Amino acid sequence: MKKITLLFVIVLVTQAVFSQAGWKIAGDKMVTSWAQKVDPAKPLPDYPRPQMVRGNWLNLNGLWQYSILPKAEEAIPVSFEGNILVPFAVESALSGVGKTVGKDSVLWYQKSIVLPANFKNNKVLLQFGAVDWQCDVYVNGNKAGRHQGGYDPFSFDITNLLTKKGGQQIAIRVWDPTDDGPQPRGKQVKNPNSIWYTPVTGIWQTVWVEAVPNTYISNTKQTPDLDKQVLKVATNVEGAQPGDDILVTAFKGTEKIATQKLTPGIEGTLSIPNPQIWSPNNPFLYDLTFTVLRKGKKVDEVKSYFAMRKISMQADKNGIQRMLLNNEFVFQFGPLDQGWWPDGLYTAPTDDALKFDIVKTKEMGFNLIRKHTKTESARWYNYCDKLGMLVWQDMPTGDLGNEWESRPGIYGRATDKDRTPESEKIYRTEWNEIMQDLHNFPCIVVWVPFNEAWGQFKTKEIVEWTMQKDPSRLVNTASGGNFVDVGPIIDLHNYPEPLMPDPELFGAKRILVLGEFGGLGLPVEGHTWQVKNNWGYQSFKNNEELLKRYTELIHKMPELIDKGLSAAVYTQTTDVEGEINGFITYDRKVIKMPVEKLRALNALLTHAAN
Repeated sequence: MKKITLLFVIVLVTQAVFSQAGWKIAGDKMVTSWAQKVDPAKPLPDYPRPQMVRGNWLNLNGLWQYSILPKAEEAIPVSFEGNILVPFAVESALSGVGKTVGKDSVLWYQKSIVLPANFKNNKVLLQFGAVDWQCDVYVNGNKAGRHQGGYDPFSFDITNLLTKKGGQQIAIRVWDPTDDGPQPRGKQVKNPNSIWYTPVTGIWQTVWVEAVPNTYISNTKQTPDLDKQVLKVATNVEGAQPGDDILVTAFKGTEKIATQKLTPGIEGTLSIPNPQIWSPNNPFLYDLTFTVLRKGKKVDEVKSYFAMRKISMQADKNGIQRMLLNNEFVFQFGPLDQGWWPDGLYTAPTDDALKFDIVKTKEMGFNLIRKHTKTESARWYNYCDKLGMLVWQDMPTGDLGNEWESRPGIYGRATDKDRTPESEKIYRTEWNEIMQDLHNFPCIVVWVPFNEAWGQFKTKEIVEWTMQKDPSRLVNTASGGNFVDVGPIIDLHNYPEPLMPDPELFGAKRILVLGEFGGLGLPVEGHTWQVKNNWGYQSFKNNEELLKRYTELIHKMPELIDKGLSAAVYTQTTDVEGEINGFITYDRKVIKMPVEKLRALNALLTHAAN
């Protein structure tokens, strides 16, 4: 009898867990090993904003209700189709849905939440890591606001929309035209093929609510000046009162090394004597605390961090401009990293998965990642900061259509696209937000506003604006794109052989970069997204052939470095859908060449210039 009773209890518990989850991986496409570790009750549970940490928060990731409805229907639905696992895009397997939305439909979400007791007597902010693309948010049936932009975090103050007792109902309406609109969308298309991939619609980064006092820190900005041994800091404070101070304190481990009182909204400096310099070989991070003081009493506080590092340019003994890290030439070499996942699309299944690609890139001997036409969650950049990985950050592309041109003696003749005022405004707004939101991550050393002339427009104006907005970093005008006489970098793409911009034509004025090369392909049976039509720029039948060809390409690089090449980007970290030119298969289960051999080869380049 006891055995029967125990079995009955086990069955009931199992059924309850399954019912509570109401979720399973959608479709029959490949998945990573981390997919089985996704907990539908608390997916991606870690605090999502490591550069501005608070303790009083509630993660809203998990099962929400969803419906896909005609775009014309704008009212909050009274019923829903089923459950969707947030923060995975509706097209992804991990969402549990696996459906396409398109320009003529909208995606609705709904979830009821109960706020923790310690939220009482505080303002409540509803925070989103990223939602692609246009997002209307409602709380208890009332509109909290609208946000446009698929790659930047945003929030709404929902305090006045909350009920005093009971649960709170959150509804979200998302519209995303993918490649039928002018907005930045990276490589998403409604009909995936070749180098173009599955659409990503809706929430794809963590959603959370946060309790803050009436006067609270809304933003911080920290910029190192290595030569002057100072850190420039500024803080925006909502609800600040006359006489309020910001106490900024820097720590080296547990040792307090600097402190300064500032006025909210006014930039100040912290002296950092004998700074420990951040580099790929020594990724040292200082801790930082911002505290709002009113008559000496703490009102609000956030935790952050910073690094002392510098990116710059200077001519070498031959008059060729070089890219310098901390006033020394370090050859920057790494893969093009598109950040796609077969099960989560834009979103890594778990935090361990998110970290995996960076760790493996480091183990392969690279010191650089070019984050290609996509942004990542703040935790990804945090891992690059901690592990010592340089990052070039692309602006996600959109509104494609202009052509790349080449003429003898000129690389990439300028043919800027004529964008509409709407398209230009969308681009400027999101690029501005991306640069602002990612400013504090020391790993980012180069901004890339355009890629291969895809939507390239008003190049001189955009690049000068980018340089003015962030003079602490270099700007790569147009990676492999149409050449315009502006900016500190000229960037050539060439497949599969490594080449470089002509030093005699450009070297005295600009840093010479090979922004993409390689693309050597190897389909691994049982680890491809599709059975046929897989491709690389040059394909091979086995690992030995692939390694031999990669070795040949690497052995051609030292001569280019000697002539003035400052950096190179190999395509790519992992396979992505139909592309099989990654170091690692799309499911991250097979590394195609021995890591130790890759590390030895790559060290020939990254160590040679140190």
